[in-house]
Amino acid sequence: MALAVTVRQTVRVSTVKDSGELLAGALRAEGRPVRFRRGQAIFTQGDRAERVFVIERGWILITSIAAGGREIVLGLRGPGDVIGDLSVLDGAPRSATALAVGEVEATVAPSSALTRALSDAETAMDLLRVLASRLRDADRKRLEFAALDTLGRVAWRLQELSERFGEQTAEGIEVELPLSQEQLASWCGASREATVKALAALRTLGCIATRRRSVLIRDVAGLRQHAYGAL
Repeated sequence: MALAVTVRQTVRVSTVKDSGELLAGALRAEGRPVRFRRGQAIFTQGDRAERVFVIERGWILITSIAAGGREIVLGLRGPGDVIGDLSVLDGAPRSATALAVGEVEATVAPSSALTRALSDAETAMDLLRVLASRLRDADRKRLEFAALDTLGRVAWRLQELSERFGEQTAEGIEVELPLSQEQLASWCGASREATVKALAALRTLGCIATRRRSVLIRDVAGLRQHAYGAL
């Protein structure tokens, strides 16, 4: 069963200015538009870094294979995000796999385009802001896993997605997120059963309303309280 938070991908609820705009612009100047079909790998864990990607439309799931062979969801990337840059910077193989969740349109630039873009001081600072944001996000996730139960983790994910990709409507905030319940559970570090119970609890509490392939955030303050209350 797919789950989505219905988002118009051209509008974001968050009023914070996105970092990465200068970097994305520099990559677009040297890149070309490419379409990826649902389920197609944009790049694979262990690959050499020959290209960098700017997501223009659609969603990309970032996953990695754990030591026991289990696939772990690390994150979800959407319009405006740059992916594939880390391996270009350090020369190491790809540490994760990027999969198109649905139809995806992206600008694909050679790795050399990133190197050239960094010769501009403002673009280099823009990349530093992107990397700093990722580090902060990684710290938040470590805190989240240490302090929150499954309900809190699911609330945190929905809160994060509503801020990044949400659209304000008369009923609440909508976000389109074509993840299966299994993928959402993996992203939350929980079992599918626990994740389903958490979604049901959030519905009962009036925080969200779930539909086929969509979730409506009805009570933003309530959802935020469950996401941050234990931290």
